[in-house]
Amino acid sequence: MTAVIRIGPDFARWDELLSLILDAFAYMDGVIDPPSSAHRLTPASLVAKAEAEIAYAAMEGQMLLGCIFCRPEPESLYIGKLAVGTRFQGRGAGQLLLERAEKLARDLGLPALRLETRIELTGNHAAFARWGFVRTGEYAHPGFDRITAIEMRKTLT
Repeated sequence: MTAVIRIGPDFARWDELLSLILDAFAYMDGVIDPPSSAHRLTPASLVAKAEAEIAYAAMEGQMLLGCIFCRPEPESLYIGKLAVGTRFQGRGAGQLLLERAEKLARDLGLPALRLETRIELTGNHAAFARWGFVRTGEYAHPGFDRITAIEMRKTLT
């Protein structure tokens, strides 16, 4: 059975979590430009991220399946680094992590979830749409004169 646990600085598996994120994001290499910010992560930066944000891991026993980082904003809960290891995709871990983020948003009195995904990743757009997200904006990364990412939101009822 998959459980979702909150992780913080005392979490002892940062190297493994970094490997999982890099594995989950590897399919983007050579597809998106600029490259994923996941490549700039380190175990130490993940610790700092977990201190600054609210992080959860999906676990099956002692097996680390995935993670999500959440950052409260004035009008929404921002979802970042939602990652499920490639061996574990399709087993519901991503959905459980998003459900936990929804509960957190409700507990914080926030009316929506917000995320950003790259313009090239149309499969992600479709998956997030199936989970109730709608496209609400687009932007270009600094130094680019074309749209590089879209914003998607899910209004919570």
